[in-house]
This record gives sequence, structure tokens and C-alpha cells, in this order.
Amino acid sequence: MSKQHAPGFVALVEQAKSEINEISIDELLEHNQPYVLLDIREDHEWDKGHLPEAMHLGKGIIERDIEQTVADKKQKIVLYCGGGYRSALSAQTLQQMGYQNVYSLAGGYREWCERNLPLEVPAVK
Repeated sequence: MSKQHAPGFVALVEQAKSEINEISIDELLEHNQPYVLLDIREDHEWDKGHLPEAMHLGKGIIERDIEQTVADKKQKIVLYCGGGYRSALSAQTLQQMGYQNVYSLAGGYREWCERNLPLEVPAVK
């Protein structure tokens, strides 16, 4: 991302990252156990493209809707956003809600695209 993040936001993310688990794209690609992949970006970001098999649950509603989307608090959940900042914050929140197996995708959507990995692009409505 070309814009600099505000120092307070970066500090909050760094604190969250010290309390959560991250997974690299390589680890995700090698992983063969079932997991739920959640894209927590904004609707307009999702509409431009997303990782294959991802479900969309934006950061603004994840706490409200996660229990209907993933009822099993032991289910492995991998969250991603643009670069791994918002997903770290959301992973921390889900852990506070009792989810035991939550990961934030390091590098996020941006690194996925930089590696030219497959994407799904929704049909224009």
C-alpha cells in the first residue's frame, strides 16, 4: 500500500500480532486440513476480486455475523485483508469471542496478487 498508516493504527496492529497466529501464503497453499477462508475487506474491494473459495464477511460486521457463519469455535479460520493489518485486528477480536483456531494471512490479498496466484472475480451485477 502506498499510503503510510497512522502510528496509532500501526501500534494497535503490532499489539494484535503479538497475540494472534499468522499463516504465510506458502503455509496456506500447502495446508490440507479443512479451514474457512474469510475475506474481511470492504465490499468494493471484494467486488474487484478475491481468493478462490473465500467467503466475504467485512470487518465492519464480522463480530456481529461470525457466529452465524462459523458456529464451531474450534473450526480453523483464516482471515485476510489487503495486507494483513485489518485481519490481525479481527483475528484478535475473534479470539476474544472464544474462537480457538484463528489465523491472519500474512501479506494478505496484495501479496497473493503480487505472486500471480489465482483469483475469483465476481460477475458484474
